[in-house]
Amino acid sequence: MDKETIAELIEVKHTELLSWLEQQPNESWTQGPEGKWTQGQQALHLLQSIKPLNTALSMPKFLLRYKFGKANRPVRDYETVTKRYQERLRDVKGKTYKGSQNMKVPSMNEKQYILNRLQTESKKLQYKTKKISDKNLDTVILPHPLMGKMPVREIIMWTAHHVEHHMESLKERY
Repeated sequence: MDKETIAELIEVKHTELLSWLEQQPNESWTQGPEGKWTQGQQALHLLQSIKPLNTALSMPKFLLRYKFGKANRPVRDYETVTKRYQERLRDVKGKTYKGSQNMKVPSMNEKQYILNRLQTESKKLQYKTKKISDKNLDTVILPHPLMGKMPVREIIMWTAHHVEHHMESLKERY
């Protein structure tokens, strides 16, 4: 998947999510199905997952190579990455990344801030995706808490799928 297509996918998935969340009743932001995340927690989780990626992509690429190494395999396509993610999710049976465990329920006062930040971070990721070289997209790797080390191109594609995954979950539960 080329950079432009990936950036467009990030835009489409985030726009759909944000639009859907803004149309939901306010009580769904703070109250969800028993034992499941509220809409606010889902949005906060997505924000927590995109911010470190943008931070990493702002760093000099030689530092990322020094810290995490270089890719030792070809980049997988979008379908392969998403399929692998679904397999890994089944393997861990609902365990959550440590940063999102015991997540607080964001208040209604935080809703607009979280949605605005999510939109801003999405725009940043789109910009960074278009600006990074294809060589760095394919050779620089970053750690993913569930998937292990992944080339940047894959982790950005995964980010689009991650939003879609949570969107599907939200639509199912609400």
